Amino acid sequence: MPHTVIDSPIGALTVVATDDNRLRGLYMEQQRHLPQLETFGDRVDGLLPEVEAQLEEYFAGGRTTFDVPLALFGTPFQLEVWNALLEIPFGETWTYGGLAAHLGKPPGASRAVGLANGKNPISIIVPCHRVVGSTGDLTGYGGGLDRKRTLLAHESTTPALF
Repeated sequence: MPHTVIDSPIGALTVVATDDNRLRGLYMEQQRHLPQLETFGDRVDGLLPEVEAQLEEYFAGGRTTFDVPLALFGTPFQLEVWNALLEIPFGETWTYGGLAAHLGKPPGASRAVGLANGKNPISIIVPCHRVVGSTGDLTGYGGGLDRKRTLLAHESTTPALF
C-alpha cells in the first residue's frame, strides 16, 4: 500500500492508497489505532493528488463534502458504522446513541458504535469527529480531543458550499 505524508493545519496526515488508487487510510500523527508504518508500502510523493487538493479546500473553508474514491476495509459492522458516518451533514454532530438508532440498533449498541467509530481508518473524510457523547460532550477521538475540537470549530464557522 503506497503512502505519502501531507501537511495540514492539524499536523501531518499520512495518506494510504490501494494499488488501484483509492483512499484506504488517512491518519493523523499519534492517532490511536495507527497501523505500523512498516505495513504501508513505499512513500510516493504526490500520491492521490485529489485527496490532498480536497483536504486543502476543506481546511481553507471551500469544501464541505469529499468525493474521492474510498476503500474501506473492516468488519461488516464497522463498515456499516463508517458508511453511516458519511451521512452526517457538515457542521452537524450526532451522538453515539443517535448513530446507533440511525443504524436500527438498540440503545445499548452505542458502545459498539463508539468502538467502531474509533477504528475509522479514514479520518476527516469519513467524519468520525462529528460524533459526540449523549450530552454533547466530546468523549473521545482517535486523533485526540484537541483535534476533534479544532475540526468541529472549523465546520461550525464554514458555510456549506458544496
